[in-house]
Amino acid sequence: MYELITLDDTVRIPPQRFGEPIKKVALEILMKEYEGIIDPDLGVVICVVEVEDVKVGKLLPGDGAAFHKVLFSVLIFKPIQHEIVEGEVVEVVDFGAFIRLGPLDGLCHVSQITDDFISYDSKRSALIGKETGRVVQENDKVRARIVAVSIGGGIRSGKLGLTMRQPFLGKIDWIEEEVHGLKEEVKEGGKEAKEPKPVAKKAKKEKKSKSKEQAIAEGS
Repeated sequence: MYELITLDDTVRIPPQRFGEPIKKVALEILMKEYEGIIDPDLGVVICVVEVEDVKVGKLLPGDGAAFHKVLFSVLIFKPIQHEIVEGEVVEVVDFGAFIRLGPLDGLCHVSQITDDFISYDSKRSALIGKETGRVVQENDKVRARIVAVSIGGGIRSGKLGLTMRQPFLGKIDWIEEEVHGLKEEVKEGGKEAKEPKPVAKKAKKEKKSKSKEQAIAEGS
């Protein structure tokens, strides 16, 4: 999930940059220190958006720089367990598919692709369902659920565990087919509800006829 958060830190402004707009200098320093880092608590820091406030600086003995307390906002990507995400398949191997989710890659293990038995085609670099014939390969757009999160160093090697073995997950094409099938079922169900079966009408008529015969018998 992408999120805009506010952080505070102390920034060291070197003496050669005294006289420049302090927010501009602080922003440049923070961008170098924060952008691209992967932190277990923050997630992935995409970019430093803005320096909101810079406090009065302090000097330390033996250092000509000024140290300023700074308040700034950053855009982060923090994956959350059970979150539903969409991405693109960037690599297919015999044990699963790597899916690009913004700044991170997640691994969908071969056992989590579909309920079908999956085989790996090395020539096509594709995973293929034995019964359904469904194929997963590079550049496919997919929807998955995050089932395991372990970040803090690197963007590969299954730091995010994914599954597509749930309703309305998988390749976008599969999901569209599933939704279309449900719509058709709803339409058919509506037609059946509006059109009573002829057998029911006949039974009702026979019941009325029987009641009339009983009335004649009682009158006689």
